[in-house]
Amino acid sequence: MKVAVFNGVKDIQIEEAPLPQVYGAHILIKVNACAICTWEQRVYTGVKEVVFPFIGGHEIAGEVVAIGEGVNDRIWEIGDQVVYGTNLACGDCYQCKSGNEQNCYNFDHSKQLPGLPHKGMGGFSEYLLVEPKHLFKYWNVSAIEASLSEPLSCVIHSCETADISYGDTVVIIGCGIMGLLHLQVALKSGASVIVSDPQEERLELAKTLGAHHTVNPSKENLEVAVDEITQQIGAQVVFDTTPIAAIVEQGLALLANNGKLVLYSSFYPDKPVTFSPDTIHKTASQIQGTANSNSRDFMRAAKMISEGIVDMTPFISQTYGLEAIQTGLESAIIGDKYRVVINFMEGR
Repeated sequence: MKVAVFNGVKDIQIEEAPLPQVYGAHILIKVNACAICTWEQRVYTGVKEVVFPFIGGHEIAGEVVAIGEGVNDRIWEIGDQVVYGTNLACGDCYQCKSGNEQNCYNFDHSKQLPGLPHKGMGGFSEYLLVEPKHLFKYWNVSAIEASLSEPLSCVIHSCETADISYGDTVVIIGCGIMGLLHLQVALKSGASVIVSDPQEERLELAKTLGAHHTVNPSKENLEVAVDEITQQIGAQVVFDTTPIAAIVEQGLALLANNGKLVLYSSFYPDKPVTFSPDTIHKTASQIQGTANSNSRDFMRAAKMISEGIVDMTPFISQTYGLEAIQTGLESAIIGDKYRVVINFMEGR
């Protein structure tokens, strides 16, 4: 089988590796699509440090091609269309045992997966040998659409963390794919949604997807706009989907009393921010972090995509075959795309 391997910064090569042999309670899946997340982009550019050689890829959709003798054949069969995820948690620590896999103390992007020649999440491989607990079925949609189950699962977890209520005003800062997925999920939760982004084309897509209000912060003051829209109440929930630390302070200024600021993105660079603890005290504001997702989030993400509850087609900016993965990565890091997806079915 073919495997795309990061051998260094901006150095990714296609290698040949033996096809993993199925055994015990394992399933062999053929990867049909794997989207390029910003995480892999940062590995490629050297912003995120890993030990090379490394096999990236974690937004994965495929199909079951072989089943081990220990697998429950009442649930799984050859040909099942599946997405693969939640495999980075250890499964044994306090957080995992408490149902919080997304906050595992031993979260590991660099595991050695069975059957692969190098460490890593493995999605840039033609085949993966996996445990069925990490698989979630999908239907009705293409593998390319289904590969975005992982980002949607993280957004579902983020929105549930915020506990959006009917009639809440939600502000989403940033209209990349994660911001626009927050928009779709927040709308399903009964919120009035304001989105902010300096790129007009992204604001236009946000309108198409149902945003009630759009604000271009390069042309108008976001805090003033939110005050006017909410009649000086402020937002019950603000999602910061940007990697810019300074935005955190702005997000706090947009909150209503008892409001919640959710820090969705990782921050590069990770700079300290300042805020008034007395203001947090007096307004009963909350600052919440959210990262990753768990099996429950993944199950619901796969179903929401399969049933058309959330449409992923606007976020598929480009597709490339595996042999052109370096071209795909170079395109993705420009920063003007939502998702570039590696289509393993191209050329098969």
